Amino acid sequence: MLLSAFLIEAILISLSGVMAPGPITAVTVSKGTKSPHAGAIIALGHGIVEIPLMILILYGFGEILKIPYIKAIIGLLGGLFLLKMGLDLLQGIKQAKINSSNDPHSPLMAGIILSLANPYFLIWWATIGSILIFRSITFGLLGFVIFMVLHWFCDFFWCYFLSALSFNGGQFFGKR
Repeated sequence: MLLSAFLIEAILISLSGVMAPGPITAVTVSKGTKSPHAGAIIALGHGIVEIPLMILILYGFGEILKIPYIKAIIGLLGGLFLLKMGLDLLQGIKQAKINSSNDPHSPLMAGIILSLANPYFLIWWATIGSILIFRSITFGLLGFVIFMVLHWFCDFFWCYFLSALSFNGGQFFGKR
């Protein structure tokens, strides 16, 4: 397979994970109402977690993530964290205190925290992502680096698109 064919395939597979709705999507849309650039900063936070993880997988950490009880622990802890976030959100709605300007977390920290707390993120990298990493390295270190950068660009452009869309929608429809 040619490197160019692999990269096209990797981008399409990456986009299937990147565009799946989840906590990062929700926070990007929420923070995007305040700034069209929030998605870029969230993607940067996500990349701070994701790029080292990709390197760790390349050097064998992916095998640890495939161990059933490790997957169960990641799923349980991540699920509990996401459940707590959901309950906090519902409590905020009940108290009518939802206001992203009161949110103490920067978009950068949101990208980092949500990436670390999302069990599906780690499971995706332990399965689909690790396959892409090992296929990329067949093209040498340059193939891996190009794949890593292109995958992160998918995250970056999608999050930036969502926050810009959210910001412009808020400007068009006004404050609620």
